[in-house]
Amino acid sequence: MDTQEKIRENRARRAVARRGYRLAKTRRRDPAAYDYGSWTITDPGTGGVVHAAPTLADVEAWLTRSAP
Repeated sequence: MDTQEKIRENRARRAVARRGYRLAKTRRRDPAAYDYGSWTITDPGTGGVVHAAPTLADVEAWLTRSAP
């Protein structure tokens, strides 16, 4: 992972945390799996998935659409 990608990931994690949620990347290690490399935004209180995104760009788009 390059530095710019890690910066984008950390920025997205902080933005999601400011809204009271948690950003997590799937733990799948098989590139052929349907959810390999995808992201989920979860509510830590309930454990429910708020949003599922296939890429980090989709997470960033969700953040801009659901801006407070």
